[in-house]
Amino acid sequence: MQRKPDADAPSPRDDAIRLLARREYSRAELHSRLAAKGHEVAAIEACLDGLAEQNLQCDARFAESFVRSRIARGQGPLKIRAELGQRGIDRDGIQQAMSESEDRGEADWFALAAEVLAKRFTGPGESPRERARRERFLASRGFDFEQVRHAMQHAWPT
Repeated sequence: MQRKPDADAPSPRDDAIRLLARREYSRAELHSRLAAKGHEVAAIEACLDGLAEQNLQCDARFAESFVRSRIARGQGPLKIRAELGQRGIDRDGIQQAMSESEDRGEADWFALAAEVLAKRFTGPGESPRERARRERFLASRGFDFEQVRHAMQHAWPT
């Protein structure tokens, strides 16, 4: 559905700036949001190219911000990578954002897994069923097998 040009209608740039004023967006997210508002594809592309040239929109900056926010929520690397991919960030961009986060010391995945587990559960569980529940919880948060095992052994003081 393309909307008719109207003198009072906001331009793609106006809508994009309004969105970017609240938080960072990936190029793909902005594209879909602007398309949903009825802007023409050519106008959207030109707008996004201009925003990138002016450094108002940057996928690398978005990815860095996204990784930081998801770590603060206690999410693991598998889930973060998947969500970045869904938001249109390419493999290289994802790898760069994750590596930079690890280099800055923000992402100690083993320690984060243990912290998240200890916050949610008071102990490792008495039965295999309870332990499996804790493992599933961490796996659903995006932690891999080694991180889950580490967390199950180190989350609670013995």
